[in-house]
Amino acid sequence: MKKSRSVGASSSLNGLGKQDGESRRKRKMAEITQALSVSPADVPALRRMAISEGGLLTDEIRRQVWPRLLNVSVDNIPEQLETVDRDNNKDFNQVLLDVQRSLRRFPPGMPDEQREGLQEELTDIILRVLVKNPQLHYYQGYHDIVVTFLLVLGERLATALVEKLSTHHLRDFMDPTMDNTKHILNYLMPIIERVNPEVYDFMQQAEVGTIFALSWLITWFGHVLSDFRHVVRLYDFFLACHPLMPIYFAAVIVLHREEEVLDCECDMAMMHHLLSRIPQDLPYETLISRAGDLFVQFPPSELARERSQQTAVSTFKDFELASTQQRPDTVLRQRRMEQQKRTMEAQRSTVAVVQSTGRRFMRLAVMGLTVALGAAALAVVNSALEWAPKLDLLFP
Repeated sequence: MKKSRSVGASSSLNGLGKQDGESRRKRKMAEITQALSVSPADVPALRRMAISEGGLLTDEIRRQVWPRLLNVSVDNIPEQLETVDRDNNKDFNQVLLDVQRSLRRFPPGMPDEQREGLQEELTDIILRVLVKNPQLHYYQGYHDIVVTFLLVLGERLATALVEKLSTHHLRDFMDPTMDNTKHILNYLMPIIERVNPEVYDFMQQAEVGTIFALSWLITWFGHVLSDFRHVVRLYDFFLACHPLMPIYFAAVIVLHREEEVLDCECDMAMMHHLLSRIPQDLPYETLISRAGDLFVQFPPSELARERSQQTAVSTFKDFELASTQQRPDTVLRQRRMEQQKRTMEAQRSTVAVVQSTGRRFMRLAVMGLTVALGAAALAVVNSALEWAPKLDLLFP
């Protein structure tokens, strides 16, 4: 077994700047250290740190925090990883092709020998997870997520976290068909419509659809962002939040580019060309804050209820069922029955509560996510915590 390597590719941008930012950085480092020092670790605090400005700051911290965000016990990871039988693996040829095309995902200037060794490890991680979980189906773009974990964590730890992620956040993407992936993409336009009807109407007239955001979603933006520091910052955010947060982030990118969209020719090909190419100088911290705001203001349950589209990650209940490998059609039928029952009960007894909650979401959305992490950010964290502690039950 090759000795695993971890490549620290995120340094100078993994902070909050200089001068005033440096003092906040030191304070945040101390808070993270404190959250890690208690037993058990203060995971809610770590989630808040991962969401707030600057994220987890360094790859060294990520190696300690990412496993806790996914409820992976480092002590239970085998020292020696299973040997991969490549010759008899049905996915090997496709995985190999994708890995060979992943040169740009490795740090510039990395020696060929080191990069080739990491590519071998990348292939083994993917095949190992797929063999151990035959219900999962490989998709092109999966390697873009796995390589990020490899570069930050090294092969041994990355294998454990990627397996957990694949049976959790990425589960819908790894179905035999793209049906659930398409359903998740269908959350994009309703979010845009609620925030900026003009942009929504223009995109609808252009008939651009949502395929431009497919690679964003299924690679957690790893395939489309050239700066690795931006990629790991987003991974901090996504790992600490609800599994649907990447689609909210996709929405805020489109909304941020409002002027470009409205100035574009109202043509499907032209619009797709514009949107599918993400600017590399985006204000990531601002967009992360706005994505959190929109999640609070327009929660997935509301969007799913209005469009009657459910996925394995739209609520914890669905995630729980899907994780035990029940069929999606069974999940959806059961959820519809439960929703109908709850709706009838709610209409009779909780109208006032629902109205109050709606007003609260509106207020929280206006507040925004500040460096100090205000109430809106806490609501995002709390949403993640609704299902996160139950991972113990699903993945003992």
